[in-house]
Amino acid sequence: MGTVMRRAGFVHTAFVLVKQGVIRPLRPDVLLRIARAWRRWGLSPALAFAAGAVRHADRAAVIDERGALSYAEIDQRTTRLANALRDRVPRGTRIGVLCRNYHGPVETVIAAAKLGIDVVLLNTGLSTQQLADVLTEQRVGLLVVDAEFRDRLPAQPDALDVVLAWTDGPTRHATLEHLIATGSARQPRRPPRQSRLVVLTSGTTGAPKGAQRPDPPGLGPAAAILSRVPLRAGERMLVCAPLFHTWGLAAFQLGSVLGATLVLRRRFDPEQALAAVQRHHCTSMFAVPVMLQRLLELPAEIHDRYDHSTLRIVASSGSALPADLATRFQRAFGPVLHNLYGSTEVSWVSIATPQDLRAAPGTVGRPPPGTTVRILDEHGQEVGRGRTGRIFAGNDMLFSGYTSGGSRETRDGLMSTGDLGRFDHAGRLFVVGREDDMIVSGGENVYPKETEDAIAGLPEVSDAAVIGVDDAEFGQRLAAFVVLRPGRQLDAEQLRERVRDRVSKYAVPRDVVFLDELPRNATGKVVPRELLARLRT
Repeated sequence: MGTVMRRAGFVHTAFVLVKQGVIRPLRPDVLLRIARAWRRWGLSPALAFAAGAVRHADRAAVIDERGALSYAEIDQRTTRLANALRDRVPRGTRIGVLCRNYHGPVETVIAAAKLGIDVVLLNTGLSTQQLADVLTEQRVGLLVVDAEFRDRLPAQPDALDVVLAWTDGPTRHATLEHLIATGSARQPRRPPRQSRLVVLTSGTTGAPKGAQRPDPPGLGPAAAILSRVPLRAGERMLVCAPLFHTWGLAAFQLGSVLGATLVLRRRFDPEQALAAVQRHHCTSMFAVPVMLQRLLELPAEIHDRYDHSTLRIVASSGSALPADLATRFQRAFGPVLHNLYGSTEVSWVSIATPQDLRAAPGTVGRPPPGTTVRILDEHGQEVGRGRTGRIFAGNDMLFSGYTSGGSRETRDGLMSTGDLGRFDHAGRLFVVGREDDMIVSGGENVYPKETEDAIAGLPEVSDAAVIGVDDAEFGQRLAAFVVLRPGRQLDAEQLRERVRDRVSKYAVPRDVVFLDELPRNATGKVVPRELLARLRT
């Protein structure tokens, strides 16, 4: 049975990769050069770009504010960078990357893969103290950092080497460009081990933790995503999600498999994003939901100024996609929206296609091939469709644990996502909320996301977040934080009246706080502790 399933998985992977243009006939000499690169680099970013340099050497691999770099150029530049970095990284330490989206972090990850050195992708929103803690915990011996973040660095120990990436003028510090210019062009020897990537959790409810991303066992994981998000070989992908975030990293990895062109901008601006789509004829875009919201908030005269007809796919992940936002986005951009539900720990869980989102805008879709999802009760027993329980998922890319120790709860090979959810009778998955977000108010289980979605659907509301807070009478109650659209008016009592017929009695928010904007981290997630601080002021 296991052999049959493995064969079926292999056939499915091959079918998808052929269909999307990843696998195609090649000359024998090209296949031989790719095979040599595979023997040297294994399944790694270094292999993807070395193979790209063989298959489509002149194709742009990255386009950013400073121009374009081809696959051949990046392969050559990362060889020089790897040789220059080899003696700068102390044995047993890692390379940290604190950069925005452009070619610098891409080249650092590839160069590290050529050396077999682990890379820690650092969130640009970390405070000085958080950064100091992460650098120590993750044993970072060399930090590649944009010049704008130098003031955020803690007092630098002698053991920490700093290399500047993006700079806006002359500097006495070592820079990536200087290392690339002076590094040897000689091919590095085969690394003794595979480089690993460490991604930080969001840290919205506590200190960020390092999660070790696993090595892909083959091309099956990419094929699983491509079976639901039909990206094609040679795509021009506008990657708005930060590369240090799991979703931005996924775009980079998928783009590597596809031989895609990554269009990167250091900061997200909705008008500039549309301009980039038009200028570079982007066929796909990777974003987080708050970015989609900002695109829709553009005045009609600005939105209509740009041609986005080349966009076939807009892939969203990173935080919950409100049902109303999904509907409005597809109304404005057409049936292009795909919503991936997953996390740093479990990778992907399910994917909603444009058809899923049209039929049930609040869904996160269905598990792709090779992924198992079950809804379990508090005793670990599977519940039926329509019933809410804990979401457990399994696939080939479950993380291997936190770098500080510990992991997620697992049952029968499936890992907890930390969320509550249910399947509808069509087999579509819905996320009700985080396990630790559910509150008990007056003896009733209440899910903040239900109220959040109801408020977000009001025409006066631009953005909303709902959290549970302590209550002397009922144990806990809901507090809503609301951003109104420009020129619209709504008071707290009107809001409560409008949602009263959409949610249960205990899910009507007792507190309503109007804000100019919600506090979000660098990946677009709302930070609950900052909301609590607003409630107390």
